[in-house]
Amino acid sequence: MDSILEMYLYETESLLEQLDSIALAAEQVNTFSQSNVDEIFRIMHTIKGSSAMMEFTPLMSVAHRIEDLFFIIRENGMQIVSEDRRGDLFDLFFQATDYFRNEVEKLKSNEPLSADIDNFLSKINTLVSKIQGDLNKSSQNSEVAAPIPATSNESTLPTLHPDYPYSILVRFDQDSGMESLRAFLLISAIREICSENDFIFTPSDVENNADSSDLIVEQGFLIEFRNFDEREHAIHIIGSSGSVQSFQTHDASESPASIQEAPTLPLEPAVPAMEVIEPESPTFHPTLEKSAPPPASIQPSSNKESFISVSLSKLDQLMAVVGEIVITESMVTDSPDLNGLALDNFTKSARQLRKLTDELQDVSMSLRMVPVSSTFQKMNRIVRDMGKKLGKRVKLTLVGEETEVDKTIVDGISDSIMHIVRNSMDHGIETSEEERIANRKDPVGEIILSARHTGSEVIIEIKDDGQGINYERVLQKALAQGLASPDVEYSNREITNFLLMPGFSTSANVTEFSGRGVGMDVVKKSVDAVGGILTISSEPGLGTTTTLKIPLTMAIMDGMKVSVGSSIFTIPINNIRQSFKVSSSDIIHDATQSEMIKCMDSFYPIIRIKNLYNLDFGKDEIEDGILIWVESGENSYCLFVDELIGEQQVVVKPLPTYVNTFNIKNYGITGCTILGDGNISIILDIANIFLASQ
Repeated sequence: MDSILEMYLYETESLLEQLDSIALAAEQVNTFSQSNVDEIFRIMHTIKGSSAMMEFTPLMSVAHRIEDLFFIIRENGMQIVSEDRRGDLFDLFFQATDYFRNEVEKLKSNEPLSADIDNFLSKINTLVSKIQGDLNKSSQNSEVAAPIPATSNESTLPTLHPDYPYSILVRFDQDSGMESLRAFLLISAIREICSENDFIFTPSDVENNADSSDLIVEQGFLIEFRNFDEREHAIHIIGSSGSVQSFQTHDASESPASIQEAPTLPLEPAVPAMEVIEPESPTFHPTLEKSAPPPASIQPSSNKESFISVSLSKLDQLMAVVGEIVITESMVTDSPDLNGLALDNFTKSARQLRKLTDELQDVSMSLRMVPVSSTFQKMNRIVRDMGKKLGKRVKLTLVGEETEVDKTIVDGISDSIMHIVRNSMDHGIETSEEERIANRKDPVGEIILSARHTGSEVIIEIKDDGQGINYERVLQKALAQGLASPDVEYSNREITNFLLMPGFSTSANVTEFSGRGVGMDVVKKSVDAVGGILTISSEPGLGTTTTLKIPLTMAIMDGMKVSVGSSIFTIPINNIRQSFKVSSSDIIHDATQSEMIKCMDSFYPIIRIKNLYNLDFGKDEIEDGILIWVESGENSYCLFVDELIGEQQVVVKPLPTYVNTFNIKNYGITGCTILGDGNISIILDIANIFLASQ
């Protein structure tokens, strides 16, 4: 059952993303195209069916009502929705996708689904009634076209047997053939839930008479039941049949004027039936749209088997195994037992093994790489909703959606990107269009969300053309909260760092979007957790740019092994700019006697690893060791170590939980790796080493 639920959640989330994309694009032109309506109808039909299968009755009910709404639009065209009602249609549609998304999150957390959906269903029914009212006025006494004209009149139903008052009239796909056999298969399935005496069917000889197919094509296949509940159970079987085009229900005890739509599942509490067609017509249940082919984006193709869905936990296991293979390969090829031996064949085989191991690493890492497009596309909805609530017109521009990042990292930063976009909407973009026009800006604000690769990193930028950061206001707020000292002169970069502190907010009032002091500090922690770097730059009056530098993956990295005494450390290659030897005469001391070195016409501080970690062994004379010029974000400095051992691809291992309780990450230690000889090498965090040395 867990695997079925997992597939249901995955499929539903994918369909909801499609719905959001369709609706956001349609709202820009204030209409749904016919292909949009067809696709929405199919998606809602899929969600309805899968939710019914999982017995998620509230989700099934809402999907069924939205499906009915778009069935009316599909049959009569988008023109039946007047211009002044289209805004209500889009708002209701987004509310529906939000409802589904919230319920999916509850399922993930093993929480019960919301049972009270009457109010939401009432909203849908109200909109449908208004649309139908407009249609009736415009058509001047002409009826809304029934889905199947041949069954739109009560007289086309065969006579109901008095002892079997509850009936279903089934119509099979047009030109499907073998209607009698299809009817027999339906009856066989119904017999599994109903006894022989509880229902009858017409024609009654479908088991032995192939000629009954013509009668079924002409009049339909009628199934009559003694009890209402048995008919309702049969509806499940008929609705899930791939050969059924439509079916109608009718109760002999009711006059044609009072016929109501029978729900596909009994609902608690009872949901008012939504009238989709005129009361003179029998109730119609659409089960599968056949009239229009699916759009190219979802058409079945001959190579559909080329893609499969794999659990992320299995990919984690694969990466763990690959990591162990990398470590074992290093242990074999670097074994001290091989020292001094001339093993040409072994060396050749070891090179081939290293080549294959590297390829295996690349393939296993690529399996976890996903484009950031799914995360970026979600921001369209954030901008749309906030724009309506704040009264701001803002367009979102996406650049580099195809950029790929490790799935775990994408999940880790998606909330961070959302917080930053919300900040740009709330704090960045000016409140009024008049203010923007006065500043010679386009009245419509713009937020640019971009991603690009730079070697082993991905740079994600969120840039707005708003009013920028008011540094004076931020500083005054920091002084009021005791975060800043009135005796110190702060640079703009230092003032910006106040925005990243817990509890800090420049909003005067608490609103739906800001003012609680949570947001940017959470963003920084999330980015730090995936090994990334967060920087903010702003120019008053022109806008703000927030930059995230994140690694492609956290599992395997290229590192430079260095030694300090008997200890071996690993420095990420992407943080290293240069390594060089200097003499004591090249060292410059500042007022606090801290060491500095001039490089490329700039001065950089020197940090000695031996002194930072209080190691007992290691070289002290600057001429005996080597300097490594490293850089992380806006921090650039030199590390002093004994010697370089060499570059190696290493598997990043997290530190044990009990070690992390000492908060050693703040001392520049991000993890560890196992070397070829079995020893442990500490992986240095270049950004935090600089902070720890201050």
